[in-house]
Amino acid sequence: MRYCINCCIHLLPNDLHRECFRCRGPDHNNQKCPVCRGENKIPLHTDSKQMKWLAVLEVRTDHCESWNGFFCLRKGKLCSLMFGLIIMTLVMVSYMLTGARHGLLLIPSPFHYGAFASNPSLMDNESLSDMKDYYQPSKMNISYVKDYPSIKLIIDTITSKIEFITRQRPDLEELRKQEPHMFSVIPNKFLPNSKNPCWYEEYRGNATADPYATNSYALYSKRFRIIFDYLRKVFWNHLYHYKDKHYRLRCLPHFYIIGQPKCGTTDLYDRLRLHPDVRFSAIKEPHWWTRKRFGIIRLRDGFHERYPVEDYLDLFDLAAHQIQGVLQSETGQDRARRSNIIIGEASASTMWDNNAWIFFYDNSTEGEPPFLIQDFIHAFQPNAKLIIMLRDPVERLYSDYLYFASANKSAEDFHEKVAESLQLFEGCVLDFSLRACVYNNTLNNAMPVRLQVGLYVVYLLDWLTVFNKDQILVLRLEDHASNMRYTMHMVFQFLDLGPLSEKQEALITKSPASNTRRPEDRSLGPMLPTTKAILRDFYRPFNTKLAQVLFDDAFLWKRT
Repeated sequence: MRYCINCCIHLLPNDLHRECFRCRGPDHNNQKCPVCRGENKIPLHTDSKQMKWLAVLEVRTDHCESWNGFFCLRKGKLCSLMFGLIIMTLVMVSYMLTGARHGLLLIPSPFHYGAFASNPSLMDNESLSDMKDYYQPSKMNISYVKDYPSIKLIIDTITSKIEFITRQRPDLEELRKQEPHMFSVIPNKFLPNSKNPCWYEEYRGNATADPYATNSYALYSKRFRIIFDYLRKVFWNHLYHYKDKHYRLRCLPHFYIIGQPKCGTTDLYDRLRLHPDVRFSAIKEPHWWTRKRFGIIRLRDGFHERYPVEDYLDLFDLAAHQIQGVLQSETGQDRARRSNIIIGEASASTMWDNNAWIFFYDNSTEGEPPFLIQDFIHAFQPNAKLIIMLRDPVERLYSDYLYFASANKSAEDFHEKVAESLQLFEGCVLDFSLRACVYNNTLNNAMPVRLQVGLYVVYLLDWLTVFNKDQILVLRLEDHASNMRYTMHMVFQFLDLGPLSEKQEALITKSPASNTRRPEDRSLGPMLPTTKAILRDFYRPFNTKLAQVLFDDAFLWKRT
């Protein structure tokens, strides 16, 4: 078998040089042609026959018709080799991505943060904030215990930038300009004979119209369609008829459980709704003030059509029907007793989630939101009552991670995510105010764990700029778990609820706890001691300020 080294075509003996593009022409002489004579070429022997080595490297692929036996076999081997290399590459990439999470690589993980890189240009009198440009990932795969000194420097930088500055409260006219439709729907006065804020609204639909046909909660969630199917059936029975017009009773919540997530709000909700004078929205967590009114269904899905305020008010129709039944009853005693019904709403995002502001309100020069959730709630309900349930922010963060993380959960992975989040938060506070960072949508989405949710005092101080302190009840989950009867009595007193029988009280206080940690999450065990120490250092100045604001050292969480 012979090859032409110039065109590298697999030729039969009688086709030698016939298709060589450099040897064509009428004056060609094989004996005089130095290329065809094989001068300065290195011969190789394959299958006991001479061949030129460059032919193996420069095989042309545009002549497939002459392939046969041996070459096809070599082609098959080449394809097998390439396929094997691809599989090997995928396996190695999978190993590297998995090993980086668990510290199994022989090279350092890019998500593992170590010490500041030494730089001779740094002077002893330079501040820690001047070192931000020299912060580098560790050059070696050091242990989690050795992580502590380097991360402590990050925490020290953050602590040095903490400054609690009172925000400027926007005036009512500014709020009206931002949400004119909301102000056109909700009145500034409510019915005097109802403890809960309610009012009558004219209904202009006919008897065949579906009052909930466009409700976004019903359209986007199959879970709630059963509720709205029932409301459709009883809707006309609860309309108030006066002078040939139809009116429906509309209500807002009397109180809000505003936070925080993974702090026992679900358990408090489940117990409170057992009280005979308490009703809740048809959905436990509508998230309307923080998300739905901006068109956010799931944060990862982007923006949808904004939920109008009418859709939010529909969620209280079940409770409004009961209040209306009392207001229209003929028995004075029944009216006095049942008119004390109050409605609650328990979205655990209300206290802290203002991430959507940057997309809808004009930005401010300081990067802080010009309007917050509490500004609008106070504009409509200056007498609203707010309940906040908190827990040790260190434990809250780990519980939050276990609940929301989807895969590869472990104490080591949590440590990595805490380290990365702290570095991101440090980068923000070096350039912006604490409030700007806490409400920064980009930062909050970038942090692998929600550090900012545990900065309770930052949010509380902002709520205290619009609501009086006696309108806010702050509880600790630790106290609720150890003495549930006491905390529930505090809630009943705060909401001015009537006394309960022993049987009713036992039903409320002795029922099992709600929304506890899942068995598969318990099996992962506690967080690493180093991670706990890091988070204690991070949250300490915020807990100290919180204890000062509430005049209660229990919020230091020293014994947990």
